Amino acid sequence: MDKISSYETLFIVDVQQGEEGVKALVDKFTGLIAENGTIESVDEWGKRKLAYPINDLTEGYYVLVNFKSAPTLPLELERVFGITDGIMRSMVIKHDEKKLAKKAAAVPVEEATAPAADAE
Repeated sequence: MDKISSYETLFIVDVQQGEEGVKALVDKFTGLIAENGTIESVDEWGKRKLAYPINDLTEGYYVLVNFKSAPTLPLELERVFGITDGIMRSMVIKHDEKKLAKKAAAVPVEEATAPAADAE
C-alpha cells in the first residue's frame, strides 16, 4: 500500500468558460480528488487578475485544494490538468511532513503563552 501524504493543488480556470463551465471544472477536479483521496479544504479565491497575460487573457478563476492521497493521484491530476480545455495553469505541491508536524506542535505553545501575557 502506498504511503498517504499531504498535497495542495492550485489551478486557474479560464473565465471565458462561463459561470457554469467554471463550476463544472471545479467540480470535476474536486470530485477526482475526493474519489482518490481525502479533501481537507477547498478554497475558491474566485476571479482575479493574472500577474501576466496567459494566451492574451488577463483574468482567471483561482482554486486551491488541500488534500491527502497516495503518490499516484498528484501524477494523474497533473496529467488531467494538462489535457483539459479551460485550465490555464496548475500545480501540485507535496507538503513537507516534518514542517507540518512542527507547525502542529507549535500551535499549543502559542496558545499556552497567550493567557500569561494577558495576566500581566
